[in-house]
Amino acid sequence: MLMRTDPFRELDRLAQQLMGPGTWSKPSAMPMDAYREGDEYVVAFDLPGVSADAIDIDVERNMLTVKAERRPVAKADDVQMELSERPLGVFSRQIVLADTLDTEHIKADYDAGVLTLRIPIAERAKPRKISIGVGTGHKEISG
Repeated sequence: MLMRTDPFRELDRLAQQLMGPGTWSKPSAMPMDAYREGDEYVVAFDLPGVSADAIDIDVERNMLTVKAERRPVAKADDVQMELSERPLGVFSRQIVLADTLDTEHIKADYDAGVLTLRIPIAERAKPRKISIGVGTGHKEISG
């Protein structure tokens, strides 16, 4: 038998039980980090225990939607669950992307329970030098 002494973890577990698992109509949120790395915008989602085929990524205009489903692990008939804290169900997150991002070239990788999206900065949004044209006529200043 397992013993726990963290009362806040117990409150989190009870809150999750009261709200129930996420459903497709009312998904739970998933934690994420977002940052800029060079010429890319990187978004990382924590999805431990979710298989890659249970993750769905959509982009419509500038709205990025990530949905995932953590399904229960099949158990043998003689298994008796002692403790279950890992939430099951559907998780979702929507992010409004800036117009300066190139949504046509998003790359997605899934490793060790972390989904990482790399979104390139659009060429039109990158800083660039503007050349100054010199007029063809010469002007003289006379004193």
